[in-house]
Amino acid sequence: MKRSLVNRSAALLVSLVLAASGALLTTGCSPAGPGSGGSERADGRGGGSPAPRIGGPGRPGRTAAERAYRDLLDHGPDAKILTAAHRGQWRSAPENSLRAFEAAFADGAELVETDVRTTRDGVLVLMHDPTVDRTTDGTGAVADLTWAQLGRLRLREGLGGGRAAVTGERVPTLEEAMEVARDRGLVNLDKGWAEREAVWDVLTRTGTVHNGLFKSDAPVAEVEEFLAAHPRALYMHKITDAGIGDVERFGDDRPVAYEVTFDSVQDAVARRPFLDALARHSRVWSNTMGNGLSDHMTDEASLTDPLRGWEALARGFRTTVFQTDDAEKVESWLRSGEGDPVPRGAVRVQAEDFRAGEGTGYHDDDAANRGGFGMRPGEGVDVGDVDGNVRVSWMRGGEWLTYDVDVPRTGTYALSARVSSTYSPAGTYTVSFDGGEESERVAVRNTTSHAKEVLQPGGVRRRLTAGHHVLKVSLPTGVPQNWNLDYLQLVPVRG
Repeated sequence: MKRSLVNRSAALLVSLVLAASGALLTTGCSPAGPGSGGSERADGRGGGSPAPRIGGPGRPGRTAAERAYRDLLDHGPDAKILTAAHRGQWRSAPENSLRAFEAAFADGAELVETDVRTTRDGVLVLMHDPTVDRTTDGTGAVADLTWAQLGRLRLREGLGGGRAAVTGERVPTLEEAMEVARDRGLVNLDKGWAEREAVWDVLTRTGTVHNGLFKSDAPVAEVEEFLAAHPRALYMHKITDAGIGDVERFGDDRPVAYEVTFDSVQDAVARRPFLDALARHSRVWSNTMGNGLSDHMTDEASLTDPLRGWEALARGFRTTVFQTDDAEKVESWLRSGEGDPVPRGAVRVQAEDFRAGEGTGYHDDDAANRGGFGMRPGEGVDVGDVDGNVRVSWMRGGEWLTYDVDVPRTGTYALSARVSSTYSPAGTYTVSFDGGEESERVAVRNTTSHAKEVLQPGGVRRRLTAGHHVLKVSLPTGVPQNWNLDYLQLVPVRG
């Protein structure tokens, strides 16, 4: 298990909140109630299905989108917990691409969060940034480009960046995206409030009014005017302590959800009585992509221990919608209770658990910990923390690390590494066991973010006997090295 020293005070307060409130959501099977579907499957096709460990099984419906719509409107005690994929499943396709939408829904997300901007000639397109520079092979502001110009650009892999590979995917229009979502799920329309009338026109034209979720922190009077003119619109309001008064201003006309953001559990919007009041009439939506969104209760913290993230939010902060960069992991956690489980029979070695001693357990080029995380004082390996992920950073040629590995059974094991980098090439490493021959060099691939880790196969297989081994990871000189290592994993394979 990964050790974590991150945000002790917040973690302690979360524990106290859980203990004081007795905050247990549905565990195991949810009691059947109105709209729960009884023995009907959550997908509306009849028959039994495994009950989620947390939250209810969801409402029945003809399509996935219909079920998601009904679930979003449900804020009862057995409401299903929903997953919103941040910019789609960008780990499988370029962010905000049609393929990212398709992959997110295929991975179990009920919603896709996306970003809406307008071209010079008034076409609504999906783009997070004001410019196309980061995510495409072009340059310039979206507002200065025509749709014809934008249509000639191609999206970069993942979260983009100048070193990310260019794909064959192009920038989608909002209309195209809503057509993809029509039967598959809902779309959280970020950055689109200023163009809400044009967005509404797209939703009505495509027959996807019940698929689109508007969002803003606009003045309540402005929101109410829009909703009065468009009574079928779904709307979520964003609140922090600065806007906490908006909840009272809505009165009995409550939004379907509130996106609650707090950088400290001491914030007024994070206090349990306030959240209890919200949850009686609306969904509570939490963002878990980074530290400042839900006070260090992040995706990365959740992968190590869900009680540091998703589970703490669900049980102690009334969260029933998670916006996440790990949609498939959230879906798995809801049923298993585990964040990033070790595969059966596998061995996982956390990067920060290297053997002690400069020159014997490791070699680092400088004596200081440039990662800035005081986990192993007096040792020079660059251990850092990013959004709850404790990893070794500042990897440089000529450095090496050794690890104690206890193999449960004799057999052949395949090695993989959970890494991150925005560089191409990102780096290279070799591995050896018990002082033996080094493996061939393994290339670390660009993950398009230094903060977002990806498990990459190493292509290295070794037959290991049951018992103790010493694993050495070496970084060759003379090649670029700029990557981060979260953990190494050995998984049993045949042959």
